[in-house]
Amino acid sequence: MGPVNKKPYGTVRKLSTTVLKTPKDQRRDAIIEVAREVFFEEGYAAASMSSIAARLGGSKGTLYNYFRSKEDLFAAQVHKDCDRFAEAAFAPLETDRRPIAEVLTQLGERYLEHLYSDWAMRTYRVVVAEAIRSPELARLFYEIGPAQGLKRLEVYLESARTAGLVEMEDCAVAAGEFLTLCRGHQHFIYSLNLREAPTMEQITAQTRHAVRLFLKSYGI
Repeated sequence: MGPVNKKPYGTVRKLSTTVLKTPKDQRRDAIIEVAREVFFEEGYAAASMSSIAARLGGSKGTLYNYFRSKEDLFAAQVHKDCDRFAEAAFAPLETDRRPIAEVLTQLGERYLEHLYSDWAMRTYRVVVAEAIRSPELARLFYEIGPAQGLKRLEVYLESARTAGLVEMEDCAVAAGEFLTLCRGHQHFIYSLNLREAPTMEQITAQTRHAVRLFLKSYGI
């Protein structure tokens, strides 16, 4: 089986809005890109502001002009990556009026493409490796990333319930159940590095299976 996509951001769609960035913003983005490489290669605990500065070709003083600490720099990296995905995959949910099966299928496919992208899995592994030693780091990652997507899906399911498309007592629980169905057991196997990422065809099949099970339980 071949990987879904080896590009850093998988196949997340680019936003159409172009924002002109100042030189300071561009420098900040460059620091985040370099920091990501260092976190991935060395792990969060081993990475330091010194090693990031050396890779960047500047001084630690330059980094501290933009970020107060390594924690702030990691948070900025996670924010940037998760916001990029959330806006492409979850943002349209609140106003999407297509049939619910179609909406959930598209969402599930984008969600799995994100999970199996190189950057997402490497970030996940960095966080898991540090979770025992630094639970605050794990909480930061969860609140910035997964929790935001779950909330947007919860809001969509609430609107679908109001429209009489689904029947469920707790939309927050149902949102978590749907994303768990999408991941299935295969994501666990992949996270252990025991298999390659699924193909797009396999992602589509898994997503459609998840949607069928979900709507069998909650659909009207």
